[in-house]
Amino acid sequence: MEVANIVEVLVLTLVLMFPVSSPVYALSLNYYDQTCPKAETTITDAVKKAMKNDQTVPAALLRMHFHDCFIRGCDASVLLKSVGKNTAEKDGPPNISLHAFYVIDNAKKAVESLCPGVVSCADILALAARDAVALSGGPTWNVPKGRKDGRISKATETRQLPAPTFNISQLQQSFSQRGLSMDDLVALSGGHTLGFSHCSSFQNRIHSFNSTHDVDPSLHPSFAASLRSTCPLHNKVKNAGATMDSSSTSFDNTYYKLLLQGRSLFSSDQALLTTPKTKALVSKFASSKDEFEKAFVKSMIKMSSINGGQEVRVLKP
Repeated sequence: MEVANIVEVLVLTLVLMFPVSSPVYALSLNYYDQTCPKAETTITDAVKKAMKNDQTVPAALLRMHFHDCFIRGCDASVLLKSVGKNTAEKDGPPNISLHAFYVIDNAKKAVESLCPGVVSCADILALAARDAVALSGGPTWNVPKGRKDGRISKATETRQLPAPTFNISQLQQSFSQRGLSMDDLVALSGGHTLGFSHCSSFQNRIHSFNSTHDVDPSLHPSFAASLRSTCPLHNKVKNAGATMDSSSTSFDNTYYKLLLQGRSLFSSDQALLTTPKTKALVSKFASSKDEFEKAFVKSMIKMSSINGGQEVRVLKP
């Protein structure tokens, strides 16, 4: 596949881009070839098994990986539990709705039984996110490996995650702080092709939007009416919400097509149409699934190479 062919070139590019102190140097496509050759197929099997029972797993794994990488780098700190007086990332407000941690736990147990103490949780999460995309009909790619796991996980740091209410300047700042470009922002936003959102994440667009409009005027009227019906002002239904796009279990470019029609959920989605550069990319990806997939793979590899931890976490007996 053409997408897979760009990976080796991109890994070399990343090594040149990042400073010498960055663990990016430790990342390699064949990192476990000698020490744990069956690691990737074992992880893929765990993801496949979970997907048979729960079609929301792919979206959950992709979001989990994104939230992990944006806090302290891709170090699996999002998996750590709160202990004592320390509230961990997974219990921070933006992460309360993260789920499917058991998929990573099961994959880690299976890999540990083959190669104890070799494969990091951070690599397992990066590989599982790739599998989530590929098994949902999206592209596959070779994931550079060799990430280390971190020990620090603080709920307060989840404030650094880009919020669904962000405008384009806030999004640009959030991504640029992590070495990611506007191109990466638009490509990675395409991950919203998978999954579901609770009302709270888009409530700002359908009730009391601003002093002159109750509803965000950029929303298509019939779509806005549907969202308001599902999510009334004083919503009492705990799990009420909407799918991220009309093909929420298939990894495709529908998200971009709907965005151009005023049928996106988040303010941060609509924000992609507020600069000429990002709007042009949205249009490009809406008209070509292949262009979207190539850009998404490139940006995923870049994001998943952000500085991480220091060790390989082992399972406690």
